[in-house]
Amino acid sequence: MLRAVVIDDIDAIRIKNIDIIKSNCPNIAIIGQANSVESGVSLIKQIVPDIVFLDVEMPDGTGFDLLQKLKPINFKVIFITGYEDFAIRAFRFSAIDYLLKPLDPNDLIEAVNKAEESLSKDVLELKLNTLFSNLERPKNLQKLVLKTAEKIYSVNIQDIVNCESDKNYTTFYFINAPKLVVSTTLKEYETLLKPFHFFRAHQSHLINMLYFDHFIKTDGGNTIVMKNKNKIPLAIRKKEEFLALIDTL
Repeated sequence: MLRAVVIDDIDAIRIKNIDIIKSNCPNIAIIGQANSVESGVSLIKQIVPDIVFLDVEMPDGTGFDLLQKLKPINFKVIFITGYEDFAIRAFRFSAIDYLLKPLDPNDLIEAVNKAEESLSKDVLELKLNTLFSNLERPKNLQKLVLKTAEKIYSVNIQDIVNCESDKNYTTFYFINAPKLVVSTTLKEYETLLKPFHFFRAHQSHLINMLYFDHFIKTDGGNTIVMKNKNKIPLAIRKKEEFLALIDTL
């Protein structure tokens, strides 16, 4: 059993979420609840739960403020937010679980199952530190958590030159670091990275336009050459969009 607490400033929502958790997660025992950052910090220090279901915005601060007051973090966290665009990118970049209000039972079960997986304190700390860093840093200095078969890394988005897909795997290439292979589809990273000057040049290739070097036109096709010398095929249907992007660089 995972010993859990639920922290949300709105009583009706907190009680409803507790009911949903109890109905769908028999492996979760709710042992406490709080309605603010201050009371949440006190509760967690007092009972030391295994997992915290944490609201993002509260009258006396945010869930992020609460975590900052409890470092080092010795429990697992699932954020619950009613703001679909509030810090969502920071959560996804940091590989931190979050749920949208109202709670969807299937999403809840999936998040709890992930929380049950044994994660070392070092991995949890890396993810949370990446989250805090992304909340404080300007857009062009964001970080992304990447999980390979051996390790978990926190990388600077601006250091990624291009990404290449191979079925359900994605290889990341960097300007001054070894490549990393992760078991996540390129489509998911396209959604995350598109606001950061990334362009889907081909079904299997996502490139950082800031590292574009030159373009080769040939009879057999078109090739993009990146600053790390990687050669990327350009899909015919993407050519017009790509040439328009070059004009904006």
